[in-house]
Amino acid sequence: MARINLLPWREERRKQRQQEFYVLLGASAGAAILAVLAALWFIGSQIDAQNERNATLDREIKALDAQIKEIEDLDRQRARLIARKEIIEQLQATRTQMVHLFDELVRTLPEGVQLTGIKQAASTLTLSGVAQSNARVSAYMRNLDKSPWLKDSEIVKIEATNESETVPFIFSLRVNLEDPNAQPAEDTAAEGATPTAGGAP
Repeated sequence: MARINLLPWREERRKQRQQEFYVLLGASAGAAILAVLAALWFIGSQIDAQNERNATLDREIKALDAQIKEIEDLDRQRARLIARKEIIEQLQATRTQMVHLFDELVRTLPEGVQLTGIKQAASTLTLSGVAQSNARVSAYMRNLDKSPWLKDSEIVKIEATNESETVPFIFSLRVNLEDPNAQPAEDTAAEGATPTAGGAP
């Protein structure tokens, strides 16, 4: 005798498909959650790594800033030492020059002329004094021009005054201080030049 299945197979089929759908939906949701968690973990690890790199860069930058500050301090100290060295060299170079200057001022001073003040600006001297006459001042200027250390004297002012009967004139002169032992720039350039072959003797 043939057996006939009278159960509602369509309803069972629908339930089976719904179960399969829920399983697939749950699996998809689980996979999506795992993917999101994995992405969050990856992004977090990247952020941590970047933060660590930033911290390392900050430490390196601070170390470089400290080194730069130290270098700047050394540069300032070096500049001060160089300036001090140049001042010492200038003092050593002009030490004998000052001795000759005062010696020449005494040698060139004629009778009837007295100096009351000396000012120096670079290589220019301004001499102030009193004299018995204009002729004494002119004689003093001639003596200055004959000196190897003093050149190109010129009158700044000369005028009569009633303050003294013995030295009735006051004057001011400007004169250039020179070093006769200094080698001219032209001679230095000539010594540096080498003669060409076949040149005239």
